[in-house]
Amino acid sequence: MPEPSPAAPPAPWPFHRTIPIIYNDIDALNHLNHAAYFRFMETLRCEYYLPLTGHNDPTKLDIIVAEAACRYLAPVVYGQEILGELAPARPLGRTSFTLLYRFRSTRPDDPTVYARGRTVLVSFDYAKHSKKEIPAFLRKMLEEDAKDPDAEGWP
Repeated sequence: MPEPSPAAPPAPWPFHRTIPIIYNDIDALNHLNHAAYFRFMETLRCEYYLPLTGHNDPTKLDIIVAEAACRYLAPVVYGQEILGELAPARPLGRTSFTLLYRFRSTRPDDPTVYARGRTVLVSFDYAKHSKKEIPAFLRKMLEEDAKDPDAEGWP
């Protein structure tokens, strides 16, 4: 009987960056500490979202995090590099949207996904201290990059 073929690496998402795993990110078991993923998600979120708004200043962000979650799937060790990816999830709400995160191997032949993350973001008017509708120009760009959350393990 032939051996099953290895799983293919996931198709890349439009927004991604390589993340080196530094000593400060490691826990006592020599694994990437779970909290580091939330910092990686924050970096990916700002690097993705700020250019969409036309600003490069984090004080101009018009979103607020309502929920954040991470599923840890495989260990990552010191000195490794991982690929952090981000995509909006379908469907977008009127005043909120979800961003999906995937952390996987940087090797093209390795299908390993180390973790999946998700944040729910609310479009927010900080001057009025209230939520607001997602601006139409942002909605259009978010929808162009959007992925199906069920296909990414987030039912």
